[in-house]
Amino acid sequence: MNRYFQEVLDAHTLIRRWLGDGDSPVAMCDDLLARFSLDYSMVTPGGALLDFPSLTTFFRAQCGARPGLEIEIDNMQLIAESAAGATVTYQERQQLPGQEATLRFSTVVFELGADNRVVWRHLHETMLPL
Repeated sequence: MNRYFQEVLDAHTLIRRWLGDGDSPVAMCDDLLARFSLDYSMVTPGGALLDFPSLTTFFRAQCGARPGLEIEIDNMQLIAESAAGATVTYQERQQLPGQEATLRFSTVVFELGADNRVVWRHLHETMLPL
């Protein structure tokens, strides 16, 4: 599998586990945050802008905040790839038990770190109708 697609899947597995399980070890959040650039930026579905410190604050406060969260990733597409990284789009479906699912379209810009590790540099999410 394309390493950028694998990163999307792996990161969302960690996100689901961290947000869904209040017994998750703090090291899991550290591992999750290590995937993001210190220069990270994000446009949320509601139009808010987040940076790395905001992302850190959010994740640190959200351990187990969404018990039973399910996340499905679909329709990953490689938009561009270079020696410096790649841009990928995907659809993300989230659902909590007993609630309506949400669907979003995401575009992520990945950079390759000094160790050739895939790093999230920018994410833009847009809500989609179900």
